[in-house]
Amino acid sequence: MIRIAYDPIYAHPLPEGHRFPMLKYELIPGQLLHEGSISEKNLFTPIPVKTETVLLTHDKEYLDKLINQTLSAAEQRRIGFPQSPELTQRELVITQGTIDCCYYAFEYGVALNIAGGTHHAFADRGEGFCLLNDMAVAANYLLREKKAAKIIIIDLDVHQGNGTAKLFENNPDVFTFSMHGAHNYPFHKEHSDLDLPLKDGTTGKEYLSLLQEALPHLIQKVQPDFAFYLSGVDILETDKFGKLKVTLDECKQRDAFVFDILRTNNIPVTVAMGGGYSPDVRIITEAHCNTFRLATAMY
Repeated sequence: MIRIAYDPIYAHPLPEGHRFPMLKYELIPGQLLHEGSISEKNLFTPIPVKTETVLLTHDKEYLDKLINQTLSAAEQRRIGFPQSPELTQRELVITQGTIDCCYYAFEYGVALNIAGGTHHAFADRGEGFCLLNDMAVAANYLLREKKAAKIIIIDLDVHQGNGTAKLFENNPDVFTFSMHGAHNYPFHKEHSDLDLPLKDGTTGKEYLSLLQEALPHLIQKVQPDFAFYLSGVDILETDKFGKLKVTLDECKQRDAFVFDILRTNNIPVTVAMGGGYSPDVRIITEAHCNTFRLATAMY
């Protein structure tokens, strides 16, 4: 039985102009429950992550600013959200959800966080709607607890995982792979262990071909014993920021391919949803729901 991290705080309201990106966090579990793809038994509610665990990845000064609501105006602009205690609490819960998913992934092969994938967060700052880097925190936690020795982070959001790349640039135990738009945010790219920048207008056929060539070789080379998968749906042709030409079905094929490679190689995986900015929230929801449907069908 797959397990899925979800808390209503994931969809907590923001000031006008910031609410739309949060809608999917209500709609995804609602749709999956409605259609019977999952039941309430699949869902679990995380608690906030411990400070000591966050500090495996993030600087104490930055974490104190988040908790004490002392981010500067410039720091808030870089993140893209106005600070609030609820927003910080949300991030702490999401991060623990990703850690909890790791334990369920060891047991069931896969576990998913309905939120997460906050890959633009650095040790000392947040960027691009990301406050804490949940996958980085979880990876460092697994390494500290000796639950994993070699980790791969497969980041298929259309935006480069710059925070993740920087956090692990000198860590041989975590391999970072980012396949993203070359001319998309962030405009200053960090160096992942492997970056595959895509030109504007890349089709789904081209996208899948590149992924199908790269990922099997990476798995063979890195020999990971645990994987994180950021399954962003901003690669869709309908996405207003993505600049790629990937269809809904091709996005589903991407997820199926990643799951198949990891399952075949007996590599447990924790999945987070990442970005999605199609003007029609139903398309975003359907693309994310496909990830959950595939996980339940394949594991």
